[in-house]
Amino acid sequence: MRCKFLLLIVVLTSVISCKAPSDVVYFQNSSNLEKITSKNSFTPVFKVDDIVSIFISAGDMDAARPFNLGQGASISTAPGEGGGAGGGATGVEPTYLIDENGNIDFPVLGKLKIEGLTRIEVKDMIKEKLKIYINDPIVSVRLQNFKITVLGEVIRPGSYNIPNERVTIIEALGMAGDMTIKGKRENVMVIRENEGVNTYHRVDLTSKSIFDSPVYYLAQNDVLYIEPNNSKIRTSKTNSNALGIIISVVGIVLSTVTLIIR
Repeated sequence: MRCKFLLLIVVLTSVISCKAPSDVVYFQNSSNLEKITSKNSFTPVFKVDDIVSIFISAGDMDAARPFNLGQGASISTAPGEGGGAGGGATGVEPTYLIDENGNIDFPVLGKLKIEGLTRIEVKDMIKEKLKIYINDPIVSVRLQNFKITVLGEVIRPGSYNIPNERVTIIEALGMAGDMTIKGKRENVMVIRENEGVNTYHRVDLTSKSIFDSPVYYLAQNDVLYIEPNNSKIRTSKTNSNALGIIISVVGIVLSTVTLIIR
């Protein structure tokens, strides 16, 4: 009899501790071999305070050298001044900080407004301006400070630098080691800042509709926040406090009965 009571306690605890599949499984309403075409077409644009590397090359590198900050003696502006933030040694891509007016101070060409432009648009603009100085210029443009932050119920919360222009919510969670069992997968928040205004988006990772979310592709400086569950052992929307009291009472009663039987 005593063993049966102890076994009952173990079974009750195990059942209560299990999470319902609807709480933890991603993309639940997707079917086998289903093809999903995302309607998203996200391309990041440059913003104030972004750091951008721009390197000019050509068949005649002597002609291109004056346009690479800190790469040649003909450049009087020291690295870090006039909108530049590096590029002192040969082979290092010069970097530029976008000022509060959306401009960078580019060698020879002067101020260039690149805020609101994509990487390809900036590349084409500079290439066009260089044609009067260089034959067939090659322009390399990269965003250097694409960073996202993942907070809340994940294994490794923190900020992550992205080496390319695109990262999805799913990839960001993968970088952070995925959610813990306590994360609310149906209510994930993305905080996005645009021109000083924060916007809040909520997405449901348990549904395949996540692929059509306007924040499926994260932008630079986005914050991904995973809200915690109301209880570590909750299996439904039942009040966790009441459930805990019931479990405690059952345990006490069974323990008392076991002692009496002894």
